[in-house]
Amino acid sequence: MTRADLTEAVYHEVGLSRSESAQLVESVLGEISETLSLGEAVKISSFGSFSVREKAPRVGRNLKTGEEVTISSRRVLVFRASHVLKDRINDDHAVGRED
Repeated sequence: MTRADLTEAVYHEVGLSRSESAQLVESVLGEISETLSLGEAVKISSFGSFSVREKAPRVGRNLKTGEEVTISSRRVLVFRASHVLKDRINDDHAVGRED
């Protein structure tokens, strides 16, 4: 799904104009991005939560040469799906199977 798909879904479901739908989608994504960049968690009920985690520096290995290299510390985005979303994915998947 792309931003354009989200915009189109808002357009059809909410009834805003296409430009208003695009502004709404951009505004929501901007708020989520800004909150995460500040290191705060974002929780969306019945969907999941996004958080930023600090990863410590570590020693890695160049697979081609075998040389050890230091991988610097960094922040990574983590998503944890809610049980509601997990159940929906598994229920939808089970419906499509022919066991």
